[in-house]
Amino acid sequence: MRPQTPLLALSALVSGAVLATSVGVTAPAQAAPKHDKTTITTVIGHRGASGYRPEHTLESYRLAIALGADYVEPDLVSTKDGVLVARHENEIGGTTDVGSHPEFAARRTTKTIDGRSVTGWFTEDFTLAELKTLRAKERLPLVRPGNTRFDGQFEVPTLDEVLDLVATESKRTKRRIGVYPETKHPTYFDSIGLSMEEPLVATLKRHHLDRGNAEVFLQSFETGNLRDLDAMTKAPIVQLIDASGAPYDLVAAGDPTTYRDLTTPAGLARIAEYADGVGANKELVLPRDAAGAATVPSALVADAHAGDLFVHVWTLRAENQFMATNFRRGTDPYAPGDLGAETRAFVAAGVDGIFTDNPDIVVAAR
Repeated sequence: MRPQTPLLALSALVSGAVLATSVGVTAPAQAAPKHDKTTITTVIGHRGASGYRPEHTLESYRLAIALGADYVEPDLVSTKDGVLVARHENEIGGTTDVGSHPEFAARRTTKTIDGRSVTGWFTEDFTLAELKTLRAKERLPLVRPGNTRFDGQFEVPTLDEVLDLVATESKRTKRRIGVYPETKHPTYFDSIGLSMEEPLVATLKRHHLDRGNAEVFLQSFETGNLRDLDAMTKAPIVQLIDASGAPYDLVAAGDPTTYRDLTTPAGLARIAEYADGVGANKELVLPRDAAGAATVPSALVADAHAGDLFVHVWTLRAENQFMATNFRRGTDPYAPGDLGAETRAFVAAGVDGIFTDNPDIVVAAR
C-alpha cells in the first residue's frame, strides 16, 4: 500500500538570506501527519539544511527541522568497526578536516568504488573513535562560502545520534519529524565485509522505528539491498532513480537494466515488487529542452501513481546553477534563482515529496 505524505501547516515565508545567518530559528507548530490522499507535498531536508550549514551534521539536521522540514536525510556509510555514520560518501577528504591530521596522512589511498577510481580517506579505514576526532567542513565552499564559517565546529554524527536528535526535536516541537536514510555503496560495503542492512535495521529497532507507520523511509540507488531491506523491515522502501546510468549492483551482476528502463511502466512494476515509492532525479519529472528550460511533466508521476508508488524528487537547491534556465535569476551561477517557482512547478506536476537544501523556501512555496 502506498504510504502517503504528512500534512503540515505552511511555514511563514522568511527570506533565505536571513535564515542562512540566523541561529535557533523556531518553526511554527504543525499538525500531526495524516496518511491519506489529501496530504500536501512532503519536504525532505536534503542532508539537513545543507544550503545553510555543512551537510550531514547535527546542526544541519537541527536547522532543517527548525525551518519546517518534515524529514531529514542522512546518507549512511560504515566505519571500520561497523558503525553507520552520516556522510555523503565514504571518501571524506572533501567533507572533513582529515587532510589536516598528520596522524592520518598514511591512510590516504586509492580505491575502486562502484567501478570508479577514488583517491582520499575512507570511513571504512577509521574506527568510530577516530572519526570522532575529525570535524566537518563545507563540501561546496565556492558555491556556499557562507557555510565555511562553520568549518571545524561539528562532528561526524552516527545514525543513532541522528535518530536521537529527531526524537528530541519531535518532542520539543510537538511535530512528528521523520528520518530518510540512504545506504551508500551497499555492494562495495558488502565486498569488504561491512554489510549495511543488518546494522541499519538493528538501529531502527533499537529506536522503535521498525514500523510501517513510523516516520521513516529507506532509500538506495541500488536494488538488491532494497529487496533485502524489504524482507527485513516494515519501513517503507524507496528506489532512487537517476537520469542516466544504472544501479551498480545490476551493473556488477551483468544485468543491462538502466535507470531509464526503471522509469517505464514495466520498470515501475518491477520496483513495486519490493518498494513503496521512487526517488527520482527532478529532470525525469520535468525534462529540459535543448536550451536547458524545464518543459511539461513527463509520464513518470502518473505511471508511478498508477502502479501504487509515490514519487519524491531530488534535489531542489537555491542557486541558479542547479536550476532549469526558466527558474534562474540573472546569469551568476552562484546567485539565488526562483526556488519558489521551481517548487510550485513540481507540486503542480503531482510529486509527493521534494528533497531540498533550502527547506524554508520550499515549505513556504508548497
